[in-house]
Amino acid sequence: MNRTHLKPITLAGVILVSALSAAGCAPLVVGGAAVVGASAIHDRRPTQAILDDRYIELAAAQAIFQDRELRDGARLVVTSYNRSVLLTGQAESAALARRAAERISRLPRVARVIDEVRVGPRIGMSRQSEDAYIASRAKLELAGIELPDFDPTRVKIVVEDGVLYLLGLVTPREADLVAERVRYVPGVRTVVKLFEYWTPNA
Repeated sequence: MNRTHLKPITLAGVILVSALSAAGCAPLVVGGAAVVGASAIHDRRPTQAILDDRYIELAAAQAIFQDRELRDGARLVVTSYNRSVLLTGQAESAALARRAAERISRLPRVARVIDEVRVGPRIGMSRQSEDAYIASRAKLELAGIELPDFDPTRVKIVVEDGVLYLLGLVTPREADLVAERVRYVPGVRTVVKLFEYWTPNA
């Protein structure tokens, strides 16, 4: 699959996403970057990066919804972590998948786009529900990792058609333990590590 390393965020995106959610008509899922609050105390991302992730996702929702071909011909999941955007889902053609990645890469504040969109039919609600269950099971598994200073909330889990993606700012040791722990969750076909490595006191 293509991985695009390329790069307007407006508050209108907030209104747009709310409206789409209410209408239930958009073939787009926003990953849900963390909102700055109590959880930010444990987050290794700078506060501005947390805010940027939230608005990147909203801006991506707006950009894709405004493109009729993408809206009608693809089901896309956008997840931003530390300004890296993971794009998953399905598209009717490779051209549409590239189009989505290119549109998102042009948004301000986006450092890179990791294009994991599969060309083919959209997965159904049953498969989406199974993916959500796998993600919840994987998150529970992380709670069992006994490692000094490890916080499972620093790991972002995305599951798409049985493929489990891992994002976050972690140490190499944390990355290995997390990947090994979630690999055996029932229903996981493949684990893809997309971590950024963090060094204490760096």
